[in-house]
Amino acid sequence: MIDTFAIAAGTPVLQKKQDLKRYFQFALLLLAAGTIYPMLYLRQNYELTILDAFRISKEELENSYAMLGLIYVISYAPSGWLADKISVRILIPFSLTLVGLLGLWFATFPDRQFLPLIFAGWGIGAGLTFWAALIKSVKMLAKREEQGRFFGILDGGRGLIEALLATAALSIFAYMTHQSASSREAMQPIVHLYSTGCLLIAVLIFVFLEKRGQAADGSAARQDKVGLFAGLRILLGIPQLWLMAFVIFTGYQLFWVTYSFSSFLRQGHGMDAMAAGTITVIKLWMRPIGGIGGGFLGNRFSNENVLAVAMLLATAGLIGLMILPQHADTYALLALVMLIGTMTYTIRGLYWALLDKCQVPASVVGLAIGVVSMIGYLPDIFLPKINAALLGMYPGLGGFKVYYGYIVLCGVLGAAGVFYFKKSTKKERAQP
Repeated sequence: MIDTFAIAAGTPVLQKKQDLKRYFQFALLLLAAGTIYPMLYLRQNYELTILDAFRISKEELENSYAMLGLIYVISYAPSGWLADKISVRILIPFSLTLVGLLGLWFATFPDRQFLPLIFAGWGIGAGLTFWAALIKSVKMLAKREEQGRFFGILDGGRGLIEALLATAALSIFAYMTHQSASSREAMQPIVHLYSTGCLLIAVLIFVFLEKRGQAADGSAARQDKVGLFAGLRILLGIPQLWLMAFVIFTGYQLFWVTYSFSSFLRQGHGMDAMAAGTITVIKLWMRPIGGIGGGFLGNRFSNENVLAVAMLLATAGLIGLMILPQHADTYALLALVMLIGTMTYTIRGLYWALLDKCQVPASVVGLAIGVVSMIGYLPDIFLPKINAALLGMYPGLGGFKVYYGYIVLCGVLGAAGVFYFKKSTKKERAQP
């Protein structure tokens, strides 16, 4: 009797320890996601400095990023298959180590002929061996009722980490510039900051992340070995998974449109660079609010409901931007940009939480993530071309209105897809 009582009394304590362990591992994944991608996209803040430091043209830099994007697209599906075959405890540290070491090489400012090689390696490290492993790890760490919260915090939390690291990097850059440092001298400590961060986090994840197959409750999840084509046949028989891919495909375009806001404010409404930059920076700080807040709301009111509402509100905000006159009040523009920004970060934080409702077998979860990513992130390829073509055909505010009209259609279709997804999963659960 005493032993039984002790076990019963100790269960809450044991559960609390397991939860703390999961949260710690999740925090490490946040650090990894928040550190690895800014290393690849230093051009966002330092493009001109990079061009000067490497003595290359903008076209040469664009070619390197085109290679990076191409590797991403072709590696999404294989990355999922790889995440099912190799422990994420190996894949994620390998990714961080590869990106970090290539970053240290990048910091030596090698000859321009080596840049495509560095970017190709970054594409492998951040795409092939990282993305699906990251999403799968978060899914495994989160319990069923925590999926929305964990994925919301993943997107919002990594945004916060990126902002904090960017602030630290900018402080270093400002100090070096004040000391009359050259472009190379100013950039080197910034690259070292991100590279060293990747390497340190790689060690921590290898030590503390659970082995593959460890479920959120601490039990071992059985995974049968499934071949690539057999796995694809399994996924083809899960209609909810393809609905989810459609939702991400439309929702990601709602997020993508926010990249045009700076040009929209300047070319469409005549704002100067400082005013437009201030508004877009404020939007960036909506990411923790939208991602984390949306995740908690999703757990409270259902991920599907909050996701659909976020899509409709973002769509309404875009309609607002379309109907505002050319000389609209700055505060009205700020309010709409903040609304759209917050909602798109909520969308990004929640659409991966739908994966748990698709009832994908554990043996092909990684492959499912890869296939869905390949479909969902296709806008990376064609949306910039659509944007450029429309602005070329309809210069000024008119081009943005046509472009935003297309995105509005995507938002409406995406929200309808979410509601249909919810209806289909309810039917699935109701079947005996």
